[in-house]
Amino acid sequence: MGQHSPSSQHSGIGVLDKAVAVLQAVAEDPCGLAELCSRTGLPRATAHRLAVGLEVHRLLRRGPDGRWRPGTALAELAGGTTDPLLDAAGAILPKLRDITGESVQLYRRDGVQRICVATSEPTSGLRDTVPIGSRLPMTAGSGAKVLAAWADSHTQRAILADAVFGERTLLEVRRRGWAQSVAEREPGVASVSAPVRDSAGQVVAAVSVSGPVERIGRKPGARWAADLLAAAEALQERL
Repeated sequence: MGQHSPSSQHSGIGVLDKAVAVLQAVAEDPCGLAELCSRTGLPRATAHRLAVGLEVHRLLRRGPDGRWRPGTALAELAGGTTDPLLDAAGAILPKLRDITGESVQLYRRDGVQRICVATSEPTSGLRDTVPIGSRLPMTAGSGAKVLAAWADSHTQRAILADAVFGERTLLEVRRRGWAQSVAEREPGVASVSAPVRDSAGQVVAAVSVSGPVERIGRKPGARWAADLLAAAEALQERL
């Protein structure tokens, strides 16, 4: 007997097996209803009902392109397991904070929002404090530009519809390898961000340094880009 792949295992609870098949199909690659039916072999009505049900429980989410993706509840449920990115951030972010003397954040993209997943704050002075778990729009700020620059085209279009930056800015960010912003997300705050890649070279997060404009200046990239890129590379090495 050959080994079964996880999707072909049956628990004897039909609806559960079908729901797991839907989750596994979406985990392969974001997909719409037609693709979901062809991957799972489920009838259209069944696939749709299960996907919508899983969406209610945040195990799946639907992007602006109408395709389902793994939902945020999956990461929360897996919270007991270690997250290599957060482990790496715990080691690297404090070093970047000490070099710059400014607030450091790590953002992940969730649809057309970004979530602050790790921070390292200076102990004193004016800070740009972004609490862990904060959801920020992707329409302004250097972290948003970095995550948007390497997002899929559907997501990019949805972000650019409301963003303070345009397509040309994202091209420049990709060419240069980092982004900066001055008083975009919040008055008086400047920031610079760089992409963090996984072992496959996919951009999985943005690492940012932010602080008061009067201290960082109006060209934060000139000051901190090199240190930031080194930190992004150190994070990637640990992934």
